[in-house]
Amino acid sequence: MAGVLIVDDSRTSRKMLRTIIEEAGYTVAGEAVNGQEGIDKYKELSPDLVTMDITMPVLDGIESMKEIIAINPDAKVLMVTAVGQKNKVIQCIKDGAFDYVTKPYETGEVEKVLKKALG
Repeated sequence: MAGVLIVDDSRTSRKMLRTIIEEAGYTVAGEAVNGQEGIDKYKELSPDLVTMDITMPVLDGIESMKEIIAINPDAKVLMVTAVGQKNKVIQCIKDGAFDYVTKPYETGEVEKVLKKALG
């Protein structure tokens, strides 16, 4: 069963994503509240997919995503962005992010990307 690591400083966002992921039939491997913790948990858990918020304290999602891809070039990192961060998202895709979804989450959109990433 595929495991997803949720990295987001917002408890509400993590809870909403967890619900969508689990209802879609996937497992949440773990959660992290900032980019540095996300990297540490990635090393510990080796998840199949990481959902990565862009704007976070300690280490933002962009730097964290780059670190994870440096650890594992095949890592699948799904960027989570607020509407209006289009330029950052485009740069993330160029830097190796798998795809992105926007907040507020649309269940169908998230499920489609999960299926694409995890089968």
